[in-house]
Amino acid sequence: MLNSRYRILCLTLICPLFLLPQLLHADYLQAADCASKACIDVYVQDGQLVIEAHKGSGPAKRVAPKVAPMPKPKVFVKKYVAPKPRATSLLAAPKSAPKPKRAPRRVVRKVAPAVSFNDKLIKLLPTGNIAHQPSSNALVNVPVVYWCDLPGIFSTKVAIIGEAVDVTMRPAFLWSFGDGSFFATTSPGAAYPNHVISHTYNRAGTFVVTLVATWGGTWSNNGVARSITGEIRKVSVSLVSVANAPTRITQ
Repeated sequence: MLNSRYRILCLTLICPLFLLPQLLHADYLQAADCASKACIDVYVQDGQLVIEAHKGSGPAKRVAPKVAPMPKPKVFVKKYVAPKPRATSLLAAPKSAPKPKRAPRRVVRKVAPAVSFNDKLIKLLPTGNIAHQPSSNALVNVPVVYWCDLPGIFSTKVAIIGEAVDVTMRPAFLWSFGDGSFFATTSPGAAYPNHVISHTYNRAGTFVVTLVATWGGTWSNNGVARSITGEIRKVSVSLVSVANAPTRITQ
């Protein structure tokens, strides 16, 4: 019975105390890893692609927590002082002039500055334009073919603090044709006779066509691929005028 209680006490109270130094040591190793090799991150901020890198032991490096050493016990030893000899003359011996005190010499230690490499690059993605056929005089109940000039894939290689970073991004498209109809695809479309993206209007008018391209992807360094944090959205707008077809009367 005593052994089981002791085991429960060890698991709940005592054992975590032994694991705490290991956790601190693991966090220190992760931080010190940036001193030996580059730490790279690729993410999205304010609609832009940001590539950040750090390497070295400069100010950006985290330092492992210092453990204060145990103070050594002080040993007090009573110093023996010999008695001063008594003056044989009635007149007191003249006091010697005090020696001038020397100012302590100030020692300046030169510390070599730690070397740290930091860099931050911003990449802009292309913004596409909307095209359609027919480019003018679109008619009711006749399909209008749409496409954009955005690429189906965006790839770039960036050199930062001596490291090569490969970035690959792909867009997803959401079309709004202005009459309440929507269409989602991963293809940028193409001109006639391609009908991947087309829409037929059942009434005349001027419609605001909106294209939202959402970019997402991955980046790799030294053969290891990771997902890019966040997404980038690019919006393109165009106006399309649709007219009624002329009426012909035949006998």
